[in-house]
Amino acid sequence: MSEVKISRYPVPELSEMPEDVKETILAFQEKLGFIPNVLTALAHRPEEFRAFIAYNNAVMGKESGLSAAEKEMLIIAHSAHNGCVYCVASHGAVMRLETGDPTISEKVAINYREAGLTDRQVAMCDFAMKLTTDSKAVNEADFEVLRGHGLSDDDIWDIAGIVSFFNLSNRMMSFLAVHPDSQFYAMGR
Repeated sequence: MSEVKISRYPVPELSEMPEDVKETILAFQEKLGFIPNVLTALAHRPEEFRAFIAYNNAVMGKESGLSAAEKEMLIIAHSAHNGCVYCVASHGAVMRLETGDPTISEKVAINYREAGLTDRQVAMCDFAMKLTTDSKAVNEADFEVLRGHGLSDDDIWDIAGIVSFFNLSNRMMSFLAVHPDSQFYAMGR
């Protein structure tokens, strides 16, 4: 089998990266035990790498009315629709670790409506899909549905921020042809 390229664009060596970019990447390596392909692919453009990491941390790392598993669920549902294998595999691994369920991420990716999610979670995924496929159609009725499931306006903003950011990520991973790291497939199994 031939070696799969990380990206369509040149991937810098760690020694060639700006110090802050290298430190961020090494922190991920220490946490995960490997360097995710997404990071080395994005390191081709350090300013965009920094912006990507900052926004990721802003939407994923903050306290929220959404659980960590629900955040991952949203990413998996719309990433599957977008055909982003990298995001489905990487965030699927995190969702499996967060839930302890070795098959939940595949169920969400295939058909979140049949994945055994709560009504609240299905409504969240429905909203994520609407933002992904027809964002101009989002209206007050969507807010009322989500509020009816106990989500606050801040929670709804969090959903929109996560979905919007990872739609960008989906498109960049597809554009760059970044393939999932093999380690993600075994995580949480």
